[in-house]
Amino acid sequence: MASFTANKAAQAAKCSSTSLAPGRAPAPARSALRNAYTGAFGSVAPSSRPCVLDAIQQSRRVPAGRFIASRASVVAQASGEKYDYDLVIIGCGVGGHGAALHAVEQGLKVAVIEGHDIGGTCVNRGCVPSKALLAASGRVRELKNQHHLKAMGIQVGAVDFDRQGIANHATQLAKTIQGNLARSLEGLGVKILTGQAKFVGPHKVKYGLPGRVDVGGEVSARDIIIATGSVPFVPPGIPIDGKTVFTSDHALKLDWLPNWIAIIGSGYIGLEFSDVYTALGTEVTFIEALDNLMPGFDKEIARTAQRLLIQGRPIDYHTGVIATKVTPGVPGVKPVTIELTDFKTKKVVNELEVDAVLVATGRAPYTNGLNLGSINVETDRRGFIPVSDKMEVLDTKGNVVPHVYCIGDANGKYMLAHAASAQGISAVENMCGRPHVLNHLSVPAACFTHPEVSFVGVTQEKAEEMAKEKGFKLGIAKTSFKANSKALAEKEGDGMAKMLYRKDTGEILGVHIIGLHAADLIHEASNAIATNQTVQDIKFNVHAHPTLSEVLDELFKQAHVEKPASAPAAKQPVAA
Repeated sequence: MASFTANKAAQAAKCSSTSLAPGRAPAPARSALRNAYTGAFGSVAPSSRPCVLDAIQQSRRVPAGRFIASRASVVAQASGEKYDYDLVIIGCGVGGHGAALHAVEQGLKVAVIEGHDIGGTCVNRGCVPSKALLAASGRVRELKNQHHLKAMGIQVGAVDFDRQGIANHATQLAKTIQGNLARSLEGLGVKILTGQAKFVGPHKVKYGLPGRVDVGGEVSARDIIIATGSVPFVPPGIPIDGKTVFTSDHALKLDWLPNWIAIIGSGYIGLEFSDVYTALGTEVTFIEALDNLMPGFDKEIARTAQRLLIQGRPIDYHTGVIATKVTPGVPGVKPVTIELTDFKTKKVVNELEVDAVLVATGRAPYTNGLNLGSINVETDRRGFIPVSDKMEVLDTKGNVVPHVYCIGDANGKYMLAHAASAQGISAVENMCGRPHVLNHLSVPAACFTHPEVSFVGVTQEKAEEMAKEKGFKLGIAKTSFKANSKALAEKEGDGMAKMLYRKDTGEILGVHIIGLHAADLIHEASNAIATNQTVQDIKFNVHAHPTLSEVLDELFKQAHVEKPASAPAAKQPVAA
């Protein structure tokens, strides 16, 4: 324990001169970053950006002396021991990338070990390429909606699209951003090591690739972050052939467009792909184990989403059933058969024949092969690595493992790319001796359908439970996009927003939006929660007119907090 304390003290001394307060990188660093990120995002839809660089906006400003020192650093030292690096990060998805950049800002010498692609799932097989597919298919849907265009005096002829061209757009976007992220790391002096990593003891990691003797090695570091991400979860009884039965990894390639596809799962992934497929002419059937579609959403928002995203589109669904057996087919020759079993009775109730099946049943942590036993750590039954609120890894007895952290999907706290990045920044703050706990209820989530869905905090159902348990009155404010001038100008008045708050204190418990650009609108609410602002604070915010941001303005102004009994009486109106 004495050595651990000494190490933490040395660590704090190394990091103490920098913090989250803004600094400024030297010109070469600023130029490298500007070129990297401008190149990556210059032609990307706004909805793609937050996923990749949510927390990077606040962590790119490196004090000049600190940047030079980090690159010229010899070896990290603590308690008489020498290490190759201050920090080694296993995995370089959005979480590992964000942690690396923040660590550089703190003057640390950093290496990342990546066994696949820089950018991880989000950039290469997830949120970024999927947004490219959604952007292209969304344009197709818009141009084919003659009723909507005619209402604005626009007439178009026949609308056609090139499937391969849309697929290429997604692939090229992923490659561009992957390359720019790698160059941004290199430009800041972060060492990129290639291989699959595993622990060989405290402070030591070995890495390499199967069958490759020219790649690999062993490195030591004072601190290590596990940021290995996740892979698609496939339930038992569903063989993946990558052609007619596939996961989102395969679907993003858009190799073909089936006439009829079954999507197992109606969460974010399933909903977004249903948006893509139906826009491009494919019929969709949802298979959902629970009794309602979109089970993780606020129920009122889910009902609205069902009206806007399911009804009126070539989509049907089966709820309360699971796909217990799936037999792959042959594209255009033999259908896929799906055996449906009642989730409660476990009896087979139906059989479907479709052209293809997309398995969208969530994701599982990618934590195998890390040799966690060498540091006395075990995953839980689902494969997640246990961590404290400070992202510190916990051993088999629940004690903190010194100098080892885990962020992102691998810890299971909140499986979103920008949450991983925020956790990475939090972990670096903690290893630098500045205690930091991320409020996960302030982390926003979004579904990039047309229209979009977003939320932050708790659902109305959860808020009602909290009010009953803690004895406070729950306030609910609602507004419609039909009351917004900008939405009406776009002929996009479908949608609503809802805020849940405590009437006694004004604390914001949750905000939910469905409507035009909902994914962009949610951040005013999420930042208010993160900075502990109340409804009394934010109702005085000024919003440009006419903009979609006034949807939230209207929401905030509707909130009314109970006045304390000791509050002075307000002045009474005098006009007759």
